[in-house]
Order: sequence, then structure tokens, then C-alpha cells
Amino acid sequence: MKKIIEKLIKLNKTISTMESCTGGALANCITNIPGASEVFKYGAITYSNEYKIKMGVSKSVIDEYSVYSMNTANEMSKSISEFTNSNYGVGVTGKLKRQDINNLSGEDNIVYMSVYDKDNNHYYNKELTVIYETREENKKYVIDSIIELLREVL
Repeated sequence: MKKIIEKLIKLNKTISTMESCTGGALANCITNIPGASEVFKYGAITYSNEYKIKMGVSKSVIDEYSVYSMNTANEMSKSISEFTNSNYGVGVTGKLKRQDINNLSGEDNIVYMSVYDKDNNHYYNKELTVIYETREENKKYVIDSIIELLREVL
């Protein structure tokens, strides 16, 4: 993450996050780096559908594709980028090996990650199957994958 923050500073670009299943772990990882305040604008934890929608995710996308989909991750990344006027928005949604009684659709071990590049109106996507037994291990696995995706984007 340190290299990503340094690269964003060098490029004079900003980033914001909208996280669901990672519960703010990405924002935490970013803010652990000295200098992150120069590039990190905002981190939202939208655990419920209600707050995803309040933050700009289209209800019709959630209804059509489910909250656990790349379509929703894309909506999350673009919405947070637009809300904060950040160059990059990151959206992450999925399940960490647990059924969601409020959203039964989708596999219980798939996470969808999206990085939205506002300057080029382009999405970078990654789908991940979580493999560990604990939520903590799976969150770390997802964060490591998002860092890898951000390295590719930058």
C-alpha cells in the first residue's frame, strides 16, 4: 500500500473507498501509511443495501443483479468517486464464507472488487474466491488482492 500512496502523491491523484464485506479494512490499510491524507478523501462502509443506495448505488442494479455482483461493485466505485470528486474510487462487495439472510443470492465465498478511474471513465475489475476459514484472514486476502489491482491500474 505504501507504494500505491507514494504513486498517487506523485501523480497528484486522489482515492476514496466504498466497502461492504471488508468493513473498512481497506480504508484502515490506506490510513496506516504516512502521507495518506494527501490522497485519501473518504472511506464509506456500506454494509446494508439501504446505505449503498443512499451513497448513490442504483437500487435497480441491486434488484436486477443482486448486491453481490460486479455490477454493484462498479456502482460502488463510481458513486464514491463522484461523491468525493476523487480520481479513483474503489468498491468492494461480496461474502466471506457466510450466508446473508437478507440477500440470499450469490455464492457465499465470492468477492467483487472494482476500481473506477474517473479521469478515463474506466472500470478495472477483479473477482476473488475467498479460501480461508476466518473473516479476518479473508479480509486480508481481499485487501491484498485490491492492492494488486491498484498496482495494475496505477
